[in-house]
Amino acid sequence: MNNEKKYIVITIMTALFTILLFFGLHKIDMLKNKSRSYIKVGFVFDGDESTPYTGNFVKTAGSVKSEFGDRVEIIIKNNVPYSEASTVIKELVNEKCDIIFTNSYGYQVAAKEIAKNNPKIQFCQATGDNANETPKLKNYHTFMGKIYEGRYVAGKVAGLKLNELIKNGDIKKEQALVGYVGAYSCAEVISGFTAFFLGIKSECPSAKMKVRYTNTWTSYAKEKEISEKLIQEGCVIISQHSDTIGPAVACENSNSDLEHPVYHVGYNQDMIDAAPTTSLVSCRINWEPYIRGAIQAVIDNQKIEEVIDADINGNDAGAGFERDWVQMLELNQATVAKGSREMVKKTIDDFENKSCYVFKGNFTGVNPDAPDDIIDLNKEYKENNNQSAPTFNYILDDVIQIEED
Repeated sequence: MNNEKKYIVITIMTALFTILLFFGLHKIDMLKNKSRSYIKVGFVFDGDESTPYTGNFVKTAGSVKSEFGDRVEIIIKNNVPYSEASTVIKELVNEKCDIIFTNSYGYQVAAKEIAKNNPKIQFCQATGDNANETPKLKNYHTFMGKIYEGRYVAGKVAGLKLNELIKNGDIKKEQALVGYVGAYSCAEVISGFTAFFLGIKSECPSAKMKVRYTNTWTSYAKEKEISEKLIQEGCVIISQHSDTIGPAVACENSNSDLEHPVYHVGYNQDMIDAAPTTSLVSCRINWEPYIRGAIQAVIDNQKIEEVIDADINGNDAGAGFERDWVQMLELNQATVAKGSREMVKKTIDDFENKSCYVFKGNFTGVNPDAPDDIIDLNKEYKENNNQSAPTFNYILDDVIQIEED
């Protein structure tokens, strides 16, 4: 074969190889990115739709089912004790779920352990903080909204109300005492009530706060009982990081028996129906953007963190007002102080513009888990800077008092 023929043969073979390589890579890419026609989605909840916290997840599950239609089958496990987390999560694995969401911090150890043994299933833990810990798993993720932003805004609403009560002579400045019903002494709760209090303090400088813990996330009776105790101790506004309407009901039932008025600031749901004459406002995390995005990622065979619109740190995702991950619910116009609506809008705008600084001021605090760990907020503490779960874990000196039962 002469050189000219060799050159033609080589050229043809090269062209054929290039074409085959192109179609081969294209085929691989098509297979890799091929959307699934049907997936199963599992949810593990610590409550049910009757509790405000879990109720938001239930609504989100219904919303994504409506959006994705027959492409998604939803399986929900309600009221799951932490001690039974492994058993229930494994049930969802055995039911061939493609993605599993767990909604309480108490599930995260079990969820990650099961994820390690089931690499083809995606596991998404709400409020968790262990996704980026060793071992880091490709199929295990954590997510949470920057709820301290909503707490701070709610606190400012409460602070305006305290100012109104002082101005009208209903209470004196030194009676600007706020009560807070917290589930546990943990960073998530402490960060929340500190942001709430700093919002109050920005409007009402004389305010102080008492905190009592229920040591459970969901107990209507306990939350109501502790709220009543705080009211009897002189608190004129009650707020909560707990999962029922017990505190709202306690406020609504109290006013006829007291010399001073009492108002309520809620969490997770609008509590005006439960406390029409005492509710001021509520805030909540909107779980839908993450859950919808994660489901879409699984359908499209994509990495979850590449689909989610959020601040991403490894396998963890979070966002605030700017992406609708945190929401203020309706102001109760029958109870809030004048100017509250304008203040709420301005403060949310400040958060979206990154010009609102919450954990900052002339305060010091002590870590309840490590008394030698002291913080000075003259230097700002940047919450959610490296993860979506709250990390601020200090009790402010002199202005916040923890009451033990």
